[in-house]
Amino acid sequence: MRTLVIDTATRACSVALFDGDRVLAAEHEIIGRGHAERLLPFIHALPDNGKADQIMVNVGPGSFTGIRVGVAAARALGLAWHIGVHGYGCVALVAAMARAQLAEPAAIDVIMSGGHGEYFFEAFDDNGRSLAPVQSVPPDRLPDLATAKIVAGDIDPQRLDRSWFHLLPDARHWTQLSADNPLPATPIYGRAPDAKPAAIRG
Repeated sequence: MRTLVIDTATRACSVALFDGDRVLAAEHEIIGRGHAERLLPFIHALPDNGKADQIMVNVGPGSFTGIRVGVAAARALGLAWHIGVHGYGCVALVAAMARAQLAEPAAIDVIMSGGHGEYFFEAFDDNGRSLAPVQSVPPDRLPDLATAKIVAGDIDPQRLDRSWFHLLPDARHWTQLSADNPLPATPIYGRAPDAKPAAIRG
């Protein structure tokens, strides 16, 4: 079965086309912004324009705009191709990517850029299981939360007693996640939106 994987939840933009667990083709670029402009050309550059039997998309948490772009594109293609669309977690993929680089199993803390000066944090045990749901926290809470010797993500803990893997999610590594219990293709923002509805004055 072919799977198209779409990942636009962070500063990175990536897509990959799989046949089973084998990567047929992939595109990955750290772009910061502009996911909407880059995503469709990435998909069209894949074999058969990325046509697949199912779609997996990064549902966050991460960039509000990036997540919306990826989920909207995945849903639109799913409707056009009459195939299922499922989600996977941003932080879980980063943890899996880091775990794949370890010589032996170990607990991993993932720290990713959030918003309003906060970070997304989630801890995983040495079997890769999440210890608690991802949360958005201010920097002063990290010393109490982040206790693992291995840290992954895009925030350097700047601690000599920690090993840090600088990682952003990459669609090519989707198979490192468990195929069991995929998430709905619904955004997980991890915090309140930046924009607030305007007050209605009578």
